[in-house]
Amino acid sequence: MTIGIVIVAAGRGERAGSSQDGPKQYRRIGGKPVIAHTLERFLTWPRSGPIVVVIHPDDETLFAEATGRLPGADRLVTAFGGETRQRSVHEGLRTLSASEATHVMIHDAARPFVDHGILDRVAQALDEGQEGVLPAIPVTDTLKRGGSDGLVYETVPRSGLYAAQTPQSFLLSAIRVAHEKAAALRREDFTDDASIAEWAGLPVTLVEGSVDNVKLTVKRDIDMADEKLSSRALPDVRTGNGYDVHQLEPGDGVTLCGVFIPHDFKLSGHSDADVAMHALTDALLATCGAGDIGDHFPPSDMQWRGAASRIFLDHAARIVRERGGAIMNADISLIAEAPKIAPHRQKMRETLAEVLGIAVDRCSVKATTNEKMGFVGRREGIAAIATATVVYRGDAA
Repeated sequence: MTIGIVIVAAGRGERAGSSQDGPKQYRRIGGKPVIAHTLERFLTWPRSGPIVVVIHPDDETLFAEATGRLPGADRLVTAFGGETRQRSVHEGLRTLSASEATHVMIHDAARPFVDHGILDRVAQALDEGQEGVLPAIPVTDTLKRGGSDGLVYETVPRSGLYAAQTPQSFLLSAIRVAHEKAAALRREDFTDDASIAEWAGLPVTLVEGSVDNVKLTVKRDIDMADEKLSSRALPDVRTGNGYDVHQLEPGDGVTLCGVFIPHDFKLSGHSDADVAMHALTDALLATCGAGDIGDHFPPSDMQWRGAASRIFLDHAARIVRERGGAIMNADISLIAEAPKIAPHRQKMRETLAEVLGIAVDRCSVKATTNEKMGFVGRREGIAAIATATVVYRGDAA
């Protein structure tokens, strides 16, 4: 069984504020668009199959901006929605049917607080052979039926009543047939996909939803969601360390932090052997668990023979940015008896700042000797220790 996902995001959200604010699924809560929060829940769920996002034709740029930095965004397929939610879902189902998906979860983009627990419960019901699954929560408020005159006509018993949520999930072929039947009969009065399934005779099983899985409908909902996320969000500050060492051999100079320094020796290595940039590359990769320099630029690959190490550092910085990180500080300690580093320190800092795309005052280069002890003291090699500080946004890698 492969569970495909259809995210409905083509609405205009008129009740969520003025048109100048844009569709509600692209409003920012907790520092990023509503739809980004929603998609992250599915992109990080282990059982997610193909993901189709149904958007409005006018929102292509908004969607690209909202999802461009999401890890796994390359998995997203878009389809254009119709004038109603029902038509949009139909388009999403048609697009998903071209994939390997056998089942589908249909979810509203404006429900950003769906969690993996709900998805697991829905999937378990599908595993057990249910054709339709509806997450829902029991109605707890007392319900009244009123008339046009503003008077209460009766109290409605709440026993057995539930508030429907999404994702509503089905056997893909069955719900698509139901939607096509409704479209052929021009029935567009259904309020959700479960009601279409009921009308078509498909059994729908209730599973436990969540009180947190709310739909953002009006501006107040969005403001409250933003307040909720902003108040609980802690800065995601990560520190990575890196260490590298290269042997010295007779030559005409060494390259450290991208700066060539004339010397009676050179550093031996597959690339230009810039120990400082190598150590800093590892430090940056460590902040997002992206392995080390050897994983990305193996010494066995001849294309990197003699390569400038700024290529490696630029690659690591790009990975950090793609995963939502902002490089805050880079600190390098060089351990060498010679050559003298002080005359070149400013140029080194400027080079690091240029490669990393940060201010010079966020780049530090220091040097010390090894007091003539060990291989460094014997002038057999140069070592470097690097520390990188990166702040990641929200639920980044």
